[in-house]
Amino acid sequence: MNRKKKLKLKKFKLHPATTIILLILFTFVLSGILSLFEAQVTYSQINENTGTLERILISVENLFNYDGFKYFISNATRNFASFTSLSMLLVSLLGVGIAEASGLLDTVIRKKLVKLDGWVLTFLVVFLGTISSLINDVGYAIIIPLGALIFLYKGRSPILGIIAAFCGVAFGNGASIFVGSLDISLIPHTQLAARLIDSGYHVALSSNLIIMIFSSIIMSIIGTIIIEKIIVHKVGTYKITAELRKTQEIKIISKELAEDYEQSKISKEKREDRGLRFALITSIVVILLFIYMLIPNLPGSGLLLDMNANTYVDQLFGENSYFQDGFTFMVALLFLLAGLAYGIGAKTIKSDNDVMRGYKKYMNDIGEIIVLIFLASQLIALFNMTNIGVVITGWGANLISELNFSGIPLILLVMIVVAISNLFQTSPEAKWIIISPVAVPLLMQSNISPEFAQFIFRAADSMTKGMTIFLPSFIIFIGYLNMYNPNKKEPIGIFKAIRYVTPYFAIISVAWILLILFWYLTNLPIGPGVFPIL
Repeated sequence: MNRKKKLKLKKFKLHPATTIILLILFTFVLSGILSLFEAQVTYSQINENTGTLERILISVENLFNYDGFKYFISNATRNFASFTSLSMLLVSLLGVGIAEASGLLDTVIRKKLVKLDGWVLTFLVVFLGTISSLINDVGYAIIIPLGALIFLYKGRSPILGIIAAFCGVAFGNGASIFVGSLDISLIPHTQLAARLIDSGYHVALSSNLIIMIFSSIIMSIIGTIIIEKIIVHKVGTYKITAELRKTQEIKIISKELAEDYEQSKISKEKREDRGLRFALITSIVVILLFIYMLIPNLPGSGLLLDMNANTYVDQLFGENSYFQDGFTFMVALLFLLAGLAYGIGAKTIKSDNDVMRGYKKYMNDIGEIIVLIFLASQLIALFNMTNIGVVITGWGANLISELNFSGIPLILLVMIVVAISNLFQTSPEAKWIIISPVAVPLLMQSNISPEFAQFIFRAADSMTKGMTIFLPSFIIFIGYLNMYNPNKKEPIGIFKAIRYVTPYFAIISVAWILLILFWYLTNLPIGPGVFPIL
């Protein structure tokens, strides 16, 4: 009997670096095609000096020509050096690496966090990621590596910890527990747009505070359920390798060896406890020093404040705030000093050579992430040069103005337009500059307050934050997935990474929409003395 042989096509999986290179080439070609068809947009923008509307014409810039390739070659180094995700990552790893190499993170997680239920740990990772939006994009650089280590030491998949951290930061970007940098950047444009209808309208910094705090909690709870009920099955069970398992087995041959082992264990625990005390004291001192640097008008205080700003919030989170610019370094310094203190107390660090050896071991796999960041910096810079994202956002703003919607249909339309625009233009402020002059007045005409309009934007911006390669920090997510990928022969590509977070995106988007509609229909306060309905 002749058996028919089935031809099996081998699955061809691209490394994320190859995918980014192809996307760079596609960006060149796409810009040429769209430019050939004269793709452009004319949208309204508010002049900050006069408060009046101005018409802005933006066309797609063709990079598929001599000048485009010349720009690419001459600016490659500059694009890489100015890519903030790179600097944030390297600075944060300076601290996290020392804390991990000294054994501090291992001891804290093993003695304190590992006792917590898996769901509680997942909630903590997601919640910390959500509220990290208080300080720009610092969460991507700090929470993602910590999420991986927490899950790893818990005996769970570090990939699941990476996904939990990334989803918390990206899809919870609109939530927080206090006024932060996002409020500082959005409120001026919200106020300018509101004054197109009411020339004396004022938007307070705390106008979204109540709904932000509530949403940070509820979105973290929903996110935890998504991670534990859905994504955990997509990632699979984490298994310790046979070699690692052998190192964890202790064979006791005789009574004397057993006694020696017990004595060694007791001695080690004493050193660890001593190291933890050293680390705790050091952390308290460092944190108190940081707090003192944030207090104005005391001897030698206010070092991290922009004293030229008028309000304290602006001094703290304004454009020229030293606190905001230096926060990543401050956190890294905290981890570094606490790690050194622990190492000295626990005697895991006996010389500066021990520090560097441990740090080098932790940083062994970081090279691949740096390569990915280099390629991503080129892709994002080139895509921004094409103006495609601005044109798409402008088209969306014009669609909002042309469709005569009001009430709930208008709210949903604004959210959809913002969510789609966010896939191509990830900067919240850049989008809000284009959308606010249209969305805020129309929503005000439907008796919806500008403050609530701003939160509608924040919620919609969060819905698709983690679904686009044009998010600068998305590449950190990809890099860490591959760093902890157990199957090095099959790298986790960009599209697989997106598939990991797709259930989170789908469910959390519905949650954001329902939250907005609930607050609108109940007219609960969104901030002190501020309501959705005027």
